[in-house]
Amino acid sequence: MAVLIFGLILFFAAHLVPTVADVRASLVGRLGEKGYKLGFSLVSALGLVLIVFGVSAARGSEADVQLWAPPLWARHLTFALMLPAFVLIVSAYTPSRIRDWARHPMLAGVTLWALAHLIANGDLLALLLFGSFLVFSIYDRLSATRRASPARPVARGWAADAAAVLVGFALWAATLLWLHALAGVPLLAFAR
Repeated sequence: MAVLIFGLILFFAAHLVPTVADVRASLVGRLGEKGYKLGFSLVSALGLVLIVFGVSAARGSEADVQLWAPPLWARHLTFALMLPAFVLIVSAYTPSRIRDWARHPMLAGVTLWALAHLIANGDLLALLLFGSFLVFSIYDRLSATRRASPARPVARGWAADAAAVLVGFALWAATLLWLHALAGVPLLAFAR
């Protein structure tokens, strides 16, 4: 669990910097914009790699104790919540009405992703991983509404919305059927 916790600390420390304008400005002043972005990317990537290794090492270990037993319906609710989570995450990259409506669709998608996974899992590993992402995504969403958002292209027409929904659905289906199994946790019996 130590690798997972260290990875979470690194990842969220990097992501906290943009939420504190003075700290970010100081780092940009010392490193330059490109240097800051490179450092942010490297620390975030290292944190993410440690999170993945930490989860792999902790899954099924004695340290990963079961804290509660999720009801059977929780799994189905998680499947349902993940569809809008994928659509929101995809819409963060398209000038869509969904993006404009959600204001911060990546954070909304991560919030749904984390909440959905907390509902379906009752172990310490899930609480650490998904609980930390849930808390941070809520904090960052509140923080982002206080910060000035950069100007974005205004959504026109419904094509970008349709694309976000179609790509989000495709990613949801692929994850449900195959991709989640690649992470070692098959979701459907035939995906095993």
